[in-house]
Amino acid sequence: MATNSKIEWTEATWNPVTGCTKISNGCKHCYAYTIARRLQAMGNPRYKNGFNLTLHADLIDLPLKWKTPKKIFVNSMSDLFHEEVPFQFIERVFYTMRKANWHIFQILTKRSRRLREMAPFLPWPDNVWAGVTVEDQSAIYRINDLRSVPASVRFISFEPLLSPLEGLNLDGIHWAIVGGESGPGARPMETQWVRDIHNKCSTQNVSFFFKQWGGVQKHKNGRVLDNQTWDEYPEHQYAFAGARYHGRISGR
Repeated sequence: MATNSKIEWTEATWNPVTGCTKISNGCKHCYAYTIARRLQAMGNPRYKNGFNLTLHADLIDLPLKWKTPKKIFVNSMSDLFHEEVPFQFIERVFYTMRKANWHIFQILTKRSRRLREMAPFLPWPDNVWAGVTVEDQSAIYRINDLRSVPASVRFISFEPLLSPLEGLNLDGIHWAIVGGESGPGARPMETQWVRDIHNKCSTQNVSFFFKQWGGVQKHKNGRVLDNQTWDEYPEHQYAFAGARYHGRISGR
């Protein structure tokens, strides 16, 4: 339940929670749903419930066993702030992240309102980053929720990016990830939508990471935007890491 990751902007995944429910347009072709159903069919005991939300309390302490510093995507197969995850369980996850201070933990949620409500009651050490997904105009409210979270790094995943975003305001945001949808039935992403976000990042001093163009065969479309790849990370990463963090990083 914790593995090296092929996701371009992280290094490992940690899943003390699996399973979720679809709540917005970006969930239509959820990769986690497909993977969970496949693992269930293969008899993987962690996915005996398929994509129904499941807590794995025995995995909460796992990052403490990883001695090499990593960037860790928290719950790549779920959403830590899902309404069925008890607050006490979330507290335990945060305790582990605070204790494992040689790692960077990247929490990404679509449930920004619950994140906003719980944030004042959770510890936010410098190595815990908070992010929200914004896939189209209907989800842009999540940015305002994120702004209230006292995380050292606040980031947005514009993936899958499904529409242009009017009135995008990145005040208080440190990092933006942009990517197109991939896999069967992938919905298209327009080049200008990506450029608009990149331009906004440039004017508001937000680090920009372009993950992929996506498509049914995403490897054919690559991740080059305007003749280059964009692999920026928040400057805060360097300030936090000092001599402790030696992961593969680049930034502005």
